[in-house]
Amino acid sequence: MTNDTFAFIIHPINPKRDVSRKWPWLGKLLTEGQVNFFSAYFPPVYISEINGITSQATGREITGWFIACPFTPQRMMQLPVNMVYDKLVACGHKADKLGARILGLGAYTSVVGDAGVTIAQRLDMPVTTGDSYTIYMAVEAVRKAAEVMGIPLASATAAVVGATGAIGSVCAQMLASDVSELILIGRRDEAIQTVREKCEGRGATIRAGTDMNMIYEADLVLTVTSAIQEVIYPEHLKPGTVVCDVARPRDVSKLVADKRDDVLVFEGGMVEVPGPVDFHFDFGFPPKMSFACMAETMALALEGRYEDYSIGKELTIEEALEIGAICTKHGFKLGGFRSFERAVTDAQIDRVREKAQTNLRTWKQVRV
Repeated sequence: MTNDTFAFIIHPINPKRDVSRKWPWLGKLLTEGQVNFFSAYFPPVYISEINGITSQATGREITGWFIACPFTPQRMMQLPVNMVYDKLVACGHKADKLGARILGLGAYTSVVGDAGVTIAQRLDMPVTTGDSYTIYMAVEAVRKAAEVMGIPLASATAAVVGATGAIGSVCAQMLASDVSELILIGRRDEAIQTVREKCEGRGATIRAGTDMNMIYEADLVLTVTSAIQEVIYPEHLKPGTVVCDVARPRDVSKLVADKRDDVLVFEGGMVEVPGPVDFHFDFGFPPKMSFACMAETMALALEGRYEDYSIGKELTIEEALEIGAICTKHGFKLGGFRSFERAVTDAQIDRVREKAQTNLRTWKQVRV
């Protein structure tokens, strides 16, 4: 077995569906409420071994493991933060016994409490949230989506929802260099003004506020809140809008997919992994594809960078660009678009673009 190893913590987001991925009988037996309740008493769960990740630069192959923290996002919000930390540390100890040399915190486990700092202090192995590569790939995906939708970046209006978070703040700073106007949305006015100051002077005209209706003017929306409920609904978007939803659980309501065939919504940063990778577990992506946060953990192992990365609430553009370069070197790349568990085809993008052009002629905003 290779000496270059990693482990990555996942957790159920849709309780019944995600429990069913590992134990179909249990998913059928328990209600969502029961899964949430019993999750507090479940130990960390070994999910699968990951093989075949191979660097295009060095030919080095690494081995990894998925370990599940049984808590849902709702439970992580409800339980005392130290109880969540204890469970994540237990996941880390399980990873250590398997032979992992770096631990990635997936989805909601990366934003709980102090965003990995305490977990890193309490474990002997280094920890990453994967947030820096999530930032890099989210911005890359927005740029690519703008291109395929025929939206010129330099004259576009972009919005970042959840701009006060660790990911949102850096995404906003990067997009401020790309677009003509940038709208920042957060929950607290004081925090959003701080991010506004970081974005000013990079090229874009900046507006900031707490009203979700502000995003209606945006051509491009990047959303990455830590809310556990949807925050973007059909009435928030004008025809032709591109929406990159980086949040897990997702920020964009399923109603957008059901009612708006004139907007392009996709999940941020689906990444193609180099080598004949086999995850031995279906987490909802096609073969060879991973989330950007998973890819950051893999890339650090391929690079032999066994150190804490992307932890804490203050991330930087420099970190995002550094891990972007490391991932590109080893062969990770944007793996197409995916929306509400399905691949987005070129034909779909063409249909969205045509429908948007038709609807814009008669469209009237519905304010909420």
